[in-house]
Amino acid sequence: MINLQSLFSGKTLARDATASIVVFLVAMPLCMGIAVASGVPPEKGLVTGIIGGIVVGMLAGSPLQVSGPAAGLAVIVFELVREHGIAALGPILVMAGILQFIAGVMKLGGWFRAISPAVVHGMLAGIGALIVLGQFHVLFDAKPLSHGLDNLAAMPGRLLGLEPTNATVTEIAFLIGLITIAAMLTWEKFRPASMKLVPGALVGVVTGTLVAYFGGLEVLRVSVPASIVAAVDVPGQGFLAQMLSPSLIATGFAIAFIASAETLLSAAAVDRMHDGPRTDYNKELRAQGVGNLLCGFAGALPMTGVIVRSSANVQAGAQTRLSAILHGIWILGFVALLPWLLREIPMAALGGILVVTGWRLVGLSHVRHLFHNYGALPAAIWVATFATVIATDLLTGVLVGIGLSALEILPQINKLRLRVDVSEQDDLREIALAGAATFLSLPKLSKVLDETPTDRPLRLDLRRMSGIDHTCAEMLADWLQRRRSAGLQVELAGAPHKLRRLEV
Repeated sequence: MINLQSLFSGKTLARDATASIVVFLVAMPLCMGIAVASGVPPEKGLVTGIIGGIVVGMLAGSPLQVSGPAAGLAVIVFELVREHGIAALGPILVMAGILQFIAGVMKLGGWFRAISPAVVHGMLAGIGALIVLGQFHVLFDAKPLSHGLDNLAAMPGRLLGLEPTNATVTEIAFLIGLITIAAMLTWEKFRPASMKLVPGALVGVVTGTLVAYFGGLEVLRVSVPASIVAAVDVPGQGFLAQMLSPSLIATGFAIAFIASAETLLSAAAVDRMHDGPRTDYNKELRAQGVGNLLCGFAGALPMTGVIVRSSANVQAGAQTRLSAILHGIWILGFVALLPWLLREIPMAALGGILVVTGWRLVGLSHVRHLFHNYGALPAAIWVATFATVIATDLLTGVLVGIGLSALEILPQINKLRLRVDVSEQDDLREIALAGAATFLSLPKLSKVLDETPTDRPLRLDLRRMSGIDHTCAEMLADWLQRRRSAGLQVELAGAPHKLRRLEV
């Protein structure tokens, strides 16, 4: 549990409080926007943000990660709500939360790190593309269609149907969406250094809202209840029966798997941003399980650790988990005291924020990184995962990517075992690897590396390593960079081609 005395110490309280306000300002528009993209009322995302901040913040194994509704699950939730109704969301999240908690108790957190980065980033890129295709229609005050390809096919008709000389609700909403996007991007490019912590998403939403309010524009606006309590849907009759429904069990497993993978990969990325305590992956998994369990009982959105809010937290100078907890308290206070202000936000403004968010998930930099450093196969895995997510569904895309990842270990199929030997000398510690370093051995290898003390120089002997896949190579590269950035001396002996860029 949380050590309140250490969190409220004078040394860190001021910095955590300041950071929490920055995270709160980033989180508010994203919580509502992701709810809209998921096909549920905006207040459902706010409830998840509150639980993710206060409850998961208290239990988290990652000291600076922030949890809340994630764009990475918006597509699967949208499909779930469309097919089974919003009432099915609660039972499925309870099931997913239980699965996550059990996985944390069984210490399976390390295995989620073994998922190929090509699969994860290909999945996120596919999700980003689907969000852009769906939220494009929200810019016109219209509802997204049921499938990504259908949304793509309908996009030209939306644009050709505009009549600039005859401004109706459609044209006005589209204008507000464009103003929101322009304000967000302009602020992020030209904001003064003294205001670098003011998030672009907030500037975009405020600008779009002010234009609609002072212009007296009749466009579709956010609908939130007068009381946050009204946003909570407690379990009703048939809740348990829905949990045991065969048609929903697979969805529960999919949400648990994807939420856990995204959370732990986000936690690993956050660890690279600071020099403080490292993430306890199993503890983080248990905390996420509790969070999703509560979200299920509240009828809210699923949550994960989210990189955008987490990186804002680190950049704003957060020192402890108190920042994440306080950001949840600020969301609760804002929704409880100022719901009328939220009801002035145009839906097109939230759509604009989500279009930018989705586009950034699609970023091609990662596939270029994979191709440049690891060759054609990892890049092909990324492309296959991306294309399958768009053409079919999220779970199929992930399974296709994982299946293709197995091709990378075929050359090592007869010698998959990895031996890790640790030896000590007077002034040097040595870790020697022998065999094939693949995603199958990643949990074992990462555990040894993360537990290695930092009190003396380290020699990493790779001369007897017969091969390494890109998943292990990425993990090892990140570990080496983190150690060296902390000023620790690490010598590589016999680095394979995939790691030679890190030799010194």
